[in-house]
Amino acid sequence: MRNVIVENMNKVKKAVPVIENSVKVKIGFGKGSVRLKGSELNEYLIEKVVQAVDFGFDVEDALLLKDEKFILEFIGVREHTHRKNLKDVRSRLIGTGGKARKTIEKLTGSVIVIHDNKVGVITDADHLDAVTQAIENLIRGAKHGNVFAYLEKQNIARNRFDEEDLGLRDEE
Repeated sequence: MRNVIVENMNKVKKAVPVIENSVKVKIGFGKGSVRLKGSELNEYLIEKVVQAVDFGFDVEDALLLKDEKFILEFIGVREHTHRKNLKDVRSRLIGTGGKARKTIEKLTGSVIVIHDNKVGVITDADHLDAVTQAIENLIRGAKHGNVFAYLEKQNIARNRFDEEDLGLRDEE
């Protein structure tokens, strides 16, 4: 049995039926925490899902964490900048009308939520380094165009070599 401390209990309670239907885990509620009971692996996976929902992710996005390929990562804004006005830094991450955040999500297949001075990312393991590097660069003040070009270059490098084709065959 695992206990997970949560801040937004109402959001977690609303997500419980969907979570329990997708994985065989019983979820109980205590004062400021959620109790998980099931197999050890399922408890671990659902602990990550509950943390993601508590942070602000949609339940459907958080349930991506059931797949072992996906990872939940948190990036502290204060750890990567010396600026006092963190509102401006968060604005850079979001972009005008959410455009910067959506572009990073589209280029990497990740889901990004910005809450207070933390950035939560759910992404597959292949793109984790690229996504975290891009977000950290934006926090430090890099130009958006340079960050997006970096992400496009990372995707091209990965997509160039499929698992079946290592690029060693002669082109016909």
